[in-house]
Amino acid sequence: MNSNGNSNLVEVRNLDKWFGDLQALNDVSMTVEQGKVMVIIGPSGSGKSTLLRCINFLEVPTDGEVWFMGEKMTEEQKSLNHHRAEIGMVFQSFNLYAHLTILENITLAQRVVKKTDKKLAEEIAMEQLRKVGIADKADKLPSQISGGQQQRAAIARALAMKPSLMLFDEPTSALDPEMIKEVLDVMMLLANEGTTMLIVTHEMGFARAAADEVIFMDNGRIVERNTPDGLFNDPQNDRTKLFLSQILHK
Repeated sequence: MNSNGNSNLVEVRNLDKWFGDLQALNDVSMTVEQGKVMVIIGPSGSGKSTLLRCINFLEVPTDGEVWFMGEKMTEEQKSLNHHRAEIGMVFQSFNLYAHLTILENITLAQRVVKKTDKKLAEEIAMEQLRKVGIADKADKLPSQISGGQQQRAAIARALAMKPSLMLFDEPTSALDPEMIKEVLDVMMLLANEGTTMLIVTHEMGFARAAADEVIFMDNGRIVERNTPDGLFNDPQNDRTKLFLSQILHK
């Protein structure tokens, strides 16, 4: 429970985001409950990634509010660092340091941000590498392992910080098709463990299987929000119906 007495980990209130003359988000409001998996779908350019980046203030909203763990997010650096330490983010690109081993990549943030000592940081890192199935790659450089393994390492790096919330921004879109499943399997494991996750993805099968709720976005707005069954099998909005008819081969 947060200070408002409800179980919402994230509350987005009337969010607008402009990039020059382009409105990327238009009056977006949504909540993410503790322990829930929420998947955001929609066409390219619909504002999905911008919404995700506004939640941890990688993009600062033009208007509106983001509340996290019962506190309003601000640009004040101390507050920002405090909140970001609780939010894990996995991007399309793996963002691993090329000159560091996989183990070193995962211990770095723990040691810098959380001031964890080296031995404990390495124990935590190995625990997470075992979870994502690449403990045997700990001493490799990123260039020595596959794209799917690099993305699993990036997930392990985020998990090692013990975040309250995991954000995934199209985590499989840069991968070869045969590597997508190994990353989705790890995400499915996290979902089954009760990790709170907000995921932008084009993987509709994963959305059906893992999500508690699915949001459909278009033109910077939330068009529809429902359970996977409701949204995929009985969409209410014509725009949702058109989008799904173009991507789902029924």
